[in-house]
Order: sequence, then structure tokens, then C-alpha cells
Amino acid sequence: MSVEVLDGATILSFVEDEEAFSKFIVENFNNLDKDHDGILSYSEMLKELQGLRVFDTHFGIDVKTDPNEVSRVYSSIFVQFDHDSNGTVDLEEFKQEMREMMVAMANGLGFLPIQMVLEENSFLKKAVDRELKYYSI
Repeated sequence: MSVEVLDGATILSFVEDEEAFSKFIVENFNNLDKDHDGILSYSEMLKELQGLRVFDTHFGIDVKTDPNEVSRVYSSIFVQFDHDSNGTVDLEEFKQEMREMMVAMANGLGFLPIQMVLEENSFLKKAVDRELKYYSI
């Protein structure tokens, strides 16, 4: 993990860089696709969904949450990715939903820089690394 400074423009710039964004999405998708069948099941996406820490409201302190609520939230997030409602997520569905989520996150952050702790291979870390590389040229 590392502490980085970013803003909405950092994220939007990465999403709009089709080559960099697509490369990240394909790598992430392939890492999640444990059985290498070209689609993601709910169980394959569950670990990634849990990594979103949607219930982390106490600044990194885990709080006991009703398991039924957790299940409902993760299921509803999976449904957002499963655009054709066939019970799996293909690469294009994954890419489209990740793009929409990242644009929403960028819009929420706005254009005032903030400092965040980022996981090494996370989307946001890749966006910051891309921006740093761009400005160091």
C-alpha cells in the first residue's frame, strides 16, 4: 500500500485512455476468472466485491454486519455487472460497468486533490501511476 494524491481528473484521464484502461480491465478480469472460461461467476467475483469494503464505515475497523445484508448488497452489485441477466459477467460487461463505476467515483471526488492509501495493483493506483508517468516525460 502507498499514500497517493489524486483527484477526479486522474481517474477520468485513465478511463479515457482506452489502451491503458483496457489493459488493466483485461488483466483484472483474467485474475478473477479462476477457471479460465472467459466469464465470471458470482463466486469468482465475490472476493473482488469483498475487497470493495462497502461496509467499512469506521475507518478500517471491521464492524459485525448482518450476513443477510452483506449477501443482498454483494448480489445487487453483481447484478449491476450482469447486464444481460444470464448469471455471469463477460469481459465487455465487466469493462462497461467498471468504466461507469470509475466515472461515478471521479465525479464524486471532483477536482480538488485528496490523499488516499491505495493498494498496489488497484485501479486507483494504476491511474495515479499513469498520471505520474505522463507528467515525468
